[in-house]
Amino acid sequence: MSDAMIRVPAEVRDRLAVIAESRGTSIRSLVQEFAESTLTEEERREWAEQTRAYLGEHFGVEVSDEESAAMGRRLREAFAQQQGATA
Repeated sequence: MSDAMIRVPAEVRDRLAVIAESRGTSIRSLVQEFAESTLTEEERREWAEQTRAYLGEHFGVEVSDEESAAMGRRLREAFAQQQGATA
């Protein structure tokens, strides 16, 4: 594995350092964890399709694109509210 330099503003670096320290880890590990746990748009679409197929096969539930989009909006709103409550 070769290392790479990632340039970020000093305030971002400082915030990453605080977050890493609070978790008992390094900035490097924090960035690696983020990269490994964050899905790309294509991965999210694949996951959504697999979930739809599973719901249909095991529960007889068909989820439309509109229903999926509505649920996505509701989840984003709930997460935003949660973030606002903890800030």
